[in-house]
Amino acid sequence: MNKENKNEAALRAAQLREKINEHNYRYHTLDDPRISDHEFDALMSELITLEHRFPGLRVSGSPTQKVGGEPLLEFLPLEHRVPMLGLDNAFQREELREFDGRIRRSAGLGEVEYICELKVDGLAVSLQYEEGRFVRGATRGDGFTGEEITENLRTIRQLPLMLAEPATVEVRGEVYIGRDDFKKLNEKRLREEQPLFANPRNAAAGSLRQLHSRITASRPLRIYLYGLGEHRLPVSTQAGLLGYLEKLRLPVNRERMLCRNIEEAAQFCSGWARRRRELPYEIDGAVIKVNDLSLQERLGSTARSPRWAIAFKYPPEEKTTRVRDILVNVGRTGAITPVAVLEPVFISGSTVQRASLHNEDILAEKEVMIGDTVVIRKAGEIIPEIVRVLKEKRSGSEKAFRMPDRCPSCGAAVARLEGEAARRCFNPSCPAQVVERLVHFASRRAMNIDTLGPAMAELLWREGLVRDLADLYYLKASSILDLKLKGIREKTVANLVGAIAESKARPLHRLLFGFGIRFVGERAARLLAEHFLTLERLRRAGVEELTAVAEIGPEIAGAVRRFFEAPETAVLLEKLKEAGVNFSEPAPGDAAAGERALEGKTFVFSGTLQRLTRSEAAELVAGQGGAVSSSVGRKTDFLVAGDRPGSKLNRARELGVTVLDESAFFELLESPG
Repeated sequence: MNKENKNEAALRAAQLREKINEHNYRYHTLDDPRISDHEFDALMSELITLEHRFPGLRVSGSPTQKVGGEPLLEFLPLEHRVPMLGLDNAFQREELREFDGRIRRSAGLGEVEYICELKVDGLAVSLQYEEGRFVRGATRGDGFTGEEITENLRTIRQLPLMLAEPATVEVRGEVYIGRDDFKKLNEKRLREEQPLFANPRNAAAGSLRQLHSRITASRPLRIYLYGLGEHRLPVSTQAGLLGYLEKLRLPVNRERMLCRNIEEAAQFCSGWARRRRELPYEIDGAVIKVNDLSLQERLGSTARSPRWAIAFKYPPEEKTTRVRDILVNVGRTGAITPVAVLEPVFISGSTVQRASLHNEDILAEKEVMIGDTVVIRKAGEIIPEIVRVLKEKRSGSEKAFRMPDRCPSCGAAVARLEGEAARRCFNPSCPAQVVERLVHFASRRAMNIDTLGPAMAELLWREGLVRDLADLYYLKASSILDLKLKGIREKTVANLVGAIAESKARPLHRLLFGFGIRFVGERAARLLAEHFLTLERLRRAGVEELTAVAEIGPEIAGAVRRFFEAPETAVLLEKLKEAGVNFSEPAPGDAAAGERALEGKTFVFSGTLQRLTRSEAAELVAGQGGAVSSSVGRKTDFLVAGDRPGSKLNRARELGVTVLDESAFFELLESPG
């Protein structure tokens, strides 16, 4: 190889190292990935190839010699006694055969038995159990030192704090968020106008690395265990290890296969590549491991990965389409969001016609123009996103898009506050905001006016019957029926008016959440209501008094003060008061005996309920003074079993806990005495 080629290789290797280090930092330290796993793997593969061809380019600081990023300074470092190494990747079946050839030559065997496991897309963690008790846990970090996140890991409901046997062992696994849970999490963040998570893995990583474990506890994290660090377990194979972890009652993925040779392993990989969307969680490939643990030990590891395992990676599904237009949506707090209108394209199980561009910074960064040909995918297989623009396909007819200076709904000037990514319309009478606020106010978690959906809210606004939230309580059935609109029936209107009247009695925390005050979610609304008890006391409270409430920080306090100081709020509250809407929260000591009849009783829910969600059921229990736990123990009084209750039911029976079906649960609520 001539000197010129070597110099070119050295320059390219330096560029790759810089890019990979930057993306490693963004992914592992900032939880802010800018490229897909597939693109990152391609960069790493190219660098590994260059360093293999030119060994002199393999320097100690190369990303090929380490696993991830540095731990954040906010977390205490925790050194791994056995390094948590990454895996080499394969993308073609031939690469698996090459891997197998290396193993067989090293082992002197004709065939090697492998075990195949799904590569769940989440965050790798290490858990230490001592005499069966969970004592500490950490992220992978750079593979040698991670971040201690013990308290956050304790919040994962799947994870036992005590093992079934008093084993002292370090186990490794992957924390993840399921597809449906991820969708619900992002829908909740969208309602609260918080930034959306890009994918389930990013959501899981961000949730685990919160400084406050209460935030982690609110996220639907799950975990699968698949490996060991330091241990003295009586196992000789990877298959036996997984079986033993299950015996310890640790969550282990059952979608695995013992294979006699690499061809069977390759079939496992290709089979799940076709069926991956049948799973309730994301996978980005499969992992092939030598089954014999003693052979694993003999094969050893390189500086960054074991020689006895390899990841077969799946490329994300991507499709090409055209941007027909770029529109903007106005949210209930006035946030102006650009949305790309696409030529319909079928991807990851559904037809996609729109993709959010989130804010003008992302719009500018991706340089999306009307008429562009773009590559799209579903972030986390769920949320459509534009990956990149195919600029080489531009014809010159494309049009640049500029964010509007005025609200497309009401025409008011919009502005971007310092430190915020979104432009906002600050007109409280903006039609788009009013309709969105009406829908939120009527939602199940707020005032629970179940007959007031988006179509009805828009109708009431369009016909001039409702201009703010309080107008709902002055609505007359005759006013709606007089419109003589198609599809509006007398019974529908009667149900709506009745539901509105019924909502007047909702407790203060529901009303507060229904107001849609920025940053005030359900939890904050309940905390404020339970502390101040009346709307008038809350209305008079200053920032210092508000921040004295547990979990209420300056951001929430400031938003509450701005809401109550706004002139239109005074008008709104006066109208609500005149209409007879409840402005108080029941004090614990003021509740009637029947309303506190479950005081001291602990409930656990398992399986799917038909009449309401688990969180709604938990709220009913809390309303009568009871408590809800995520696991069955000796202090559990009742297990409420829905469809497919799982292992909690067996545990309850073992401990003699009273088991209720859904009907019996409602009977208890209605006559708890």
